[in-house]
Amino acid sequence: PAPAPVAAATKEKVPCFGAAPFFGGNEIFVGKTEWDLLTSEWGSAETGTYLRAAELKHGRSAMLATVGYAFHKLGLTLDNISPHEYLSVTQNIKFADLAAMNPVDAMKSLPAESWGQMFAAIAIVEIYELTHTGGKLAYDETVAPGLQPGGLTGDLGWNPLRITVDDRRRLVELQNGRAAMFAITAWVSAETIPGSVPLPLPW
Repeated sequence: PAPAPVAAATKEKVPCFGAAPFFGGNEIFVGKTEWDLLTSEWGSAETGTYLRAAELKHGRSAMLATVGYAFHKLGLTLDNISPHEYLSVTQNIKFADLAAMNPVDAMKSLPAESWGQMFAAIAIVEIYELTHTGGKLAYDETVAPGLQPGGLTGDLGWNPLRITVDDRRRLVELQNGRAAMFAITAWVSAETIPGSVPLPLPW
């Protein structure tokens, strides 16, 4: 008798954490096909962990940017709350001069040293995540934890308020980050390209 055909092995689909809740207990998962391709056919569950960590980091950055942009527009700038008059005395850059600009032009007016400090702060956070596990430096690892499969999760192990981090809080952070990414993109677009955002903004 002819041998029985061998069934092609199929990977089990990786569940996606972060699907948006909707009315009636339903969930919306935009990009489900792409997620399945990246985590099941082209990658693995560790790929999904990396993608989710990337979204989490971008969301956190966007939330900081959104708050900073709103503060600038609302007049809560350093010329009103700082005892110092100058951002840079050597380059004659005053906080009041930056406050008189829109946020995008103010960022463009920062000296190279300011950009260097921001990138250095970001690099410290990234290196910390690459080299630490559970808030401790991984001395005994031959490969940095962040370079191992599934090593980058966005969890820095820093929780001074000792807040219980459950799935609901993780989902809330993801959702707020997604909203912030849309918000800062719309605000910068409206500021730099007149008419690009049809919705009326409060400024």
